[in-house]
Amino acid sequence: MARYLFVVPPLTGHINPTLAVGDELLKRGHVVAWCGYGPMLYDRVPRGGEVISVADDIPDSLRKAVEERSKGLRGAAALKFFWEEFLTPLAHAMVPAVELGVEDFKPDGIIVDQQTVAGALVALRHSIPFATSATTSAELADPFSVFPKLREWADNCLISFQLEHGVPRLVANAKRLRESSNLVLAFTTPALMGENPNYPTHWEFVGPALGGRRETKTEFDLSELSLGKKKILVSLGTLNGGVGERFYNVVIDALREMDVQALIVAPEGMIEDPPENVIVRSWIPQLEILSHFDAVVTHGGHNTVCESLAQGLPLVMAPIRDDQPVVADQVVASGAGIRVRFVRVQPPEMRDAINAVLNEPKYKEAALFVKKSFEQGGGATRAADCLEVMVGK
Repeated sequence: MARYLFVVPPLTGHINPTLAVGDELLKRGHVVAWCGYGPMLYDRVPRGGEVISVADDIPDSLRKAVEERSKGLRGAAALKFFWEEFLTPLAHAMVPAVELGVEDFKPDGIIVDQQTVAGALVALRHSIPFATSATTSAELADPFSVFPKLREWADNCLISFQLEHGVPRLVANAKRLRESSNLVLAFTTPALMGENPNYPTHWEFVGPALGGRRETKTEFDLSELSLGKKKILVSLGTLNGGVGERFYNVVIDALREMDVQALIVAPEGMIEDPPENVIVRSWIPQLEILSHFDAVVTHGGHNTVCESLAQGLPLVMAPIRDDQPVVADQVVASGAGIRVRFVRVQPPEMRDAINAVLNEPKYKEAALFVKKSFEQGGGATRAADCLEVMVGK
């Protein structure tokens, strides 16, 4: 039996894969804890898991920064804002709680999300084996590839963070926190990310880790879905719905004359008087009902993309910021979807894209190919195997 500690940011898409892996470790008799923002963990971690909350260490301004970045920032500006106003302050804020968590919980191994570098700092400080949790393939594909000056700036942020916490200058570098030399759990596969014979050998492509989440209280009545019609799900994820009003209206206009049914997930009151073939909900149990759809229209968030492809569903993607353009391009390169412009797409283009992924077999075939690669990756089971090897227990 071993003791595992997950260190996660207050971001749903980064927490979800760890729930499945943690649940698998718990089933094997290990002791598992999550260190992160308690209010996002208490009702989510699998039964038997422990929570070490950093809620008191994270100021409201830091949590609000995630919401603020959705208000118009794109490209390099969005990346810089996220690092400057969220990732770097989060790292400083989490160090004390992670230190206390390590002292009290005494983990044999730590699993650190790429956006919670405090976990890597503490693991290295205490010589505890740690694995990097790469919950989005964009982090592995270098999100700064088109912004070299921004990459240099971000690297300097990580080096300064280490120096402020006592790491010698000769030791401090950006990569040691962003990528473990022991193990990188990549929740994707080369079929989606792109084949490359030069991937490091300690990168384990396990595919998406689904499951491990608590039962949801909100149900969806599947009888609302029409028999005999193709169905699409439209979702902009947990953080982007507030900026989606124009996009939702474009999708609705595209759907008016189509013989399909759509379920749109949008904030309460944003969509008024939808056409008869459109259902609107503010929240759905997405994992539970995805298999009832034929295609997905989304922002290109890694979780939604992988959950959809795990069902063999082709996608129409309108990336907004952060890793989403990279993920969308990966889907397009795999042949499993079409990319449109979030702020410029018009109903005719959207209608053509939806028609294509629903009716042209090549998109479905490519999605099924990626689905098969996910199944072969092993998901949470394979991730747990790798973590057991890492700690030797």
